[in-house]
Order: sequence, then structure tokens, then C-alpha cells
Amino acid sequence: MTLQEFFAENPKVALAFSGGVDSSYLLYAATNCRAKVRAYYVKSVFQPRFELDDARRLASELGADMKMLDVDILNDPQITANSADRCYYCKYSIFNSIIRAASEDGFSVLIDGTNASDDAGDRPGMRALGELSVRSPLRECGLTKAEVRRLSKKAGLFTWDKSAYACLATRIPTGVEITQEMLQRTETAEDFLFSQGFADFRVRMIGTAARLQLPEAQLPLLLEKRQAIFSELKKSYSAVLLDLEVRE
Repeated sequence: MTLQEFFAENPKVALAFSGGVDSSYLLYAATNCRAKVRAYYVKSVFQPRFELDDARRLASELGADMKMLDVDILNDPQITANSADRCYYCKYSIFNSIIRAASEDGFSVLIDGTNASDDAGDRPGMRALGELSVRSPLRECGLTKAEVRRLSKKAGLFTWDKSAYACLATRIPTGVEITQEMLQRTETAEDFLFSQGFADFRVRMIGTAARLQLPEAQLPLLLEKRQAIFSELKKSYSAVLLDLEVRE
């Protein structure tokens, strides 16, 4: 099946839209195939501000219909408990919110940006997608992450080379209860590193310390910016540590 065939069979769809590489290309493909599509962006404390900015920019550039939903994700104790199944509970809550809003708007088919490279065994949240009957056109059409990036670049989408960015909750160790303060501290730290020229990194919590995970190519920049990073992050963390197991 091709995306054109998918949208010919499903000409009216709601899209779970994050502003990332995959859902951005899917929004482009849907509009390009002249499907009636509405993009639903769920705003919660798990998503940094720049994700919403990117989503709005992409929707505007495509002239696409986008609707933002506010979800109080920290109101669910199964999520804040931060067990190994947190992603499942979170995904179920978020997609349930989209399903309700989409149904009220007259959309019966919900799609998301899961691609053919995504391993269901590594993503407990995908179990929730199956239970809620969410369709994943990129995965169904056999489009891998690399192919989505290539097609996005060809289409002129600014998201084509955007780094993968897991939600802020992934920076907090499993079993540690998630609080809004922890999430805000993480977002502030990562915003600072972005401002210093870093990309595709993580600032993870380890106790009260920050553990930096960086691609190997950015280690020289870390040494150059070491004092500024240390001074800034020490405002919120007891220590600033470097993970020598670099991000691939």
C-alpha cells in the first residue's frame, strides 16, 4: 500500500500531531493527497515549548487545520508513579483525549506517525495504539525513518532533519515520582544547551544531579562551553555529570 492509496481509502482523518519528523510528513502527505485532515496537538507538561512552536509553524506552512488540546497529564497517578508502563498509560490518556475531540469534530479515523523503523517491543506505548485502533500509515506502507526524512527533505519540510526528541518524562528514572518541578528543571536545562549549539542530547536526572548524554561529535563543544554549562546547571542540580557512553 502507498500513502496515496491509504488516503484514497481514508479520505477523512484526524492526526495525532507532535511537530516531529514523522507526523509532520504525514500531515504533508495527507494534505498533498487532498484528504480532509485535522491535526491534533496535545499540550502537556511532558512536551517542551519548542515542540508546540514547530507544530504551529509546520501546520501554518502547509495551510493545514490544527487544533490544540490541553491535557493535565500529571492528574493521572498511574502516569506520575512513573512505573515501567508509564508510556502505556500516558499514550492511552493522550490518544483517548484526541479520540474524544476528533469524534466530536466528526472524525472517526485517527492516525499517528509511527513508522516502519519503530520497534513495537521497545515501545510500550504502541500497545495503547493497538487497543485504541489507531492507524499508522507510515508503518502500514513500509516507510522507515530514513525514508521519511528523505521524502520530507524532498518536500521542503523544515522538519526533515529534526532530531528525535522523547518527552521530558523520559529524563526521570523509572520509579521516581514525576513532578512538574522536575519537568520544568529538565526543560530549562535542555533549553540552555540548545542555546549553546548542542543538538540530539539529553539531560537526565540521577538523584539530584544532572547527567549529560551527548553525541561524540559534540564533546569538543562541551569542553569549550564547560564552565558556562556547569554554572548554569548548578543553579538547579547538585552536580553536573558527563555520561561517557555517548549517544549514537
